[in-house]
Amino acid sequence: MSVRKLKPITPGQRFRVVNGFDAITTDKPEKSLLAPKKRSGGRNSQGKMTMRYKGGGHKKRYRIIDFKRDKQGIPATVATIEYDPNRTAFIALVNYQDGEKRYVIAQNGLQVGQNIVSGADVAPEIGNAMPLSDIPLGTIISCIELRPGQGAVMARSAGSFAQLMARDGKFATVKLPSGEVRLILVNCMATIGAISNSDHQLIVGGKAGRTRWLGRRPRTRPVAMNPVDHPMGGGEGRSSGGHPRSRKGLPAKGFRTRSKTKASNKYIVERRKK
Repeated sequence: MSVRKLKPITPGQRFRVVNGFDAITTDKPEKSLLAPKKRSGGRNSQGKMTMRYKGGGHKKRYRIIDFKRDKQGIPATVATIEYDPNRTAFIALVNYQDGEKRYVIAQNGLQVGQNIVSGADVAPEIGNAMPLSDIPLGTIISCIELRPGQGAVMARSAGSFAQLMARDGKFATVKLPSGEVRLILVNCMATIGAISNSDHQLIVGGKAGRTRWLGRRPRTRPVAMNPVDHPMGGGEGRSSGGHPRSRKGLPAKGFRTRSKTKASNKYIVERRKK
């Protein structure tokens, strides 16, 4: 895991910081686990733009990821660690002993040739998936389910991890990457270890075109708009637009938008830090 700073031989490379890709072992994905990925360009079924600043970008194919880890008790060998254009984390191709191949999210430190397994009575080692009821307290975990059998929904991006703090009855207390402390059912699955590619946050594109390759179009600043387009638009000269807010007038930067009557509020022990 490392990053490389390129020599400034062109203006676009002057500030560019790229991923070293030390952990990647192949550049050829497994064909049987690829699916087509359609791009909307921010348009709906009528062809009208409903989401701004989307469009263009390089063509991608989706890698079918096993988020459920429901093949329990059958060991699998890590065949490759691969780049996935659809996510910040690296992915691992695993070969099960019964011949099936699957992609899983790669944890930091996962090596080719290593055996991983999921289930209730497995060792708490990197890459193994197990219920929260069987994981030792204080363990660093990732790819956490919110409902049993749903599949991993939390702590899935590059470098992220959570920590199992305590267990009481049918609930486990987990500290999430945002700093929020939350109760999760103990029969939900989680994977041991932090997510790979923790250097992702250090990467610098170096030029505007590289952002376009990722499918992101230029974003117009609200203060540069007219009053008809945005609450922060208009004004004489270069006046900045009062309190920060969204296009629909909802205050931003500190204003809490979570509903006070939301059903899952009772499971949040401590809210995330501002």
